[in-house]
Amino acid sequence: MKITIGRVDKADFPELSLLDIDLKIDSGAYTSSIHCANIEEISVNGEKSIKFTLLDPEHPLYNNKEFLTKKYTSKAVKSSNGISEERFLIETEIFIFNQIFPIHLTLTERKDMKFPILLGRKFLNKKFIIDTAKKNISHKLKNKI
Repeated sequence: MKITIGRVDKADFPELSLLDIDLKIDSGAYTSSIHCANIEEISVNGEKSIKFTLLDPEHPLYNNKEFLTKKYTSKAVKSSNGISEERFLIETEIFIFNQIFPIHLTLTERKDMKFPILLGRKFLNKKFIIDTAKKNISHKLKNKI
């Protein structure tokens, strides 16, 4: 049975040290994305890695923590304005509706956007039904427990 999700919610990303972060449900986007800064591909002991900081100093959850991972790929992503760009894609976990789900996130600069995280169709497919009249369903459920 599919879970009903509203148009916006909050979720935790334990591996990224983010709790109760705002997210927008975006059925128009194929991939999910997270707002990052200082995204850089580097070489560590001859192995390619990416390093990045999540969010930006203006965001209340910003902690200036630098993340480094070898587990990534890159992907061409077409934005809503039709422009295609190459983005790094990481795999992590999302805690939503009191469950842990694996999720792929593209790293992108979303400074001017209201929501630091977008959940796209690839993540939502076969798990969720979107009810645009509702919001924060998972967050309200989490706070009841």
